[in-house]
Amino acid sequence: MADNFNLRSSMAFLLSLTLLCLATRLVPQAEAIWLTIPSTGTKCVSEEIQNHVVVLADYYVVDDAVEGHHSPTISVRVTSPFGNNLHHNENVTHGQFAFTTSENGNYLACFWVDTKQGVGTTVSLDWKTGIAAKDWESVAKKEKIEGVELELAKLEGAVQAIHDNLIYLKSREAEMREVSETTNARVAWFSIMSLGVCILVSLLQLWHLKRFFLKKKLI
Repeated sequence: MADNFNLRSSMAFLLSLTLLCLATRLVPQAEAIWLTIPSTGTKCVSEEIQNHVVVLADYYVVDDAVEGHHSPTISVRVTSPFGNNLHHNENVTHGQFAFTTSENGNYLACFWVDTKQGVGTTVSLDWKTGIAAKDWESVAKKEKIEGVELELAKLEGAVQAIHDNLIYLKSREAEMREVSETTNARVAWFSIMSLGVCILVSLLQLWHLKRFFLKKKLI
């Protein structure tokens, strides 16, 4: 009996780890990216994020200080899909921003170099969203969990993130389908109206030609 219980426990543990691996693969993983910022102009990155999602990002200038010169400084602005300013920092070499989304759509982060310096630079951006932005060490300390319990908590968070993402994609698909159906209906009515105008113009041309021929006594 005890052997069967241990076997079931081992199988449950292996199944949990397998599901965790699959969920981790399905949930987008945050990776730092390098952005080459020109001496003039702006470099922007965007990500489509649903509502009520935690966003955390760290950024810093990668270029080392040139001999006799200081490291270039950058300015940063993060905006929501509706243009609300979520983060703004000027003349810095590093920083971070964190917020919880309140709108669905593309969130935009723009970087530019201090124009007074006249040189380009490279910026490293580590952008995390959702479960990737969660501090699991703090969760483990607060909930006093570790080992398998912590892995199961991560699994639950990953599954919830996948579920929320699927619901978001479903809602977006419904919106796109509605827009497509509305566009198709408008195109159909426009085609009918265009055909009606063509028929009307043809009838008017026939009436005008017949009247012209009768007036000239050609028919």
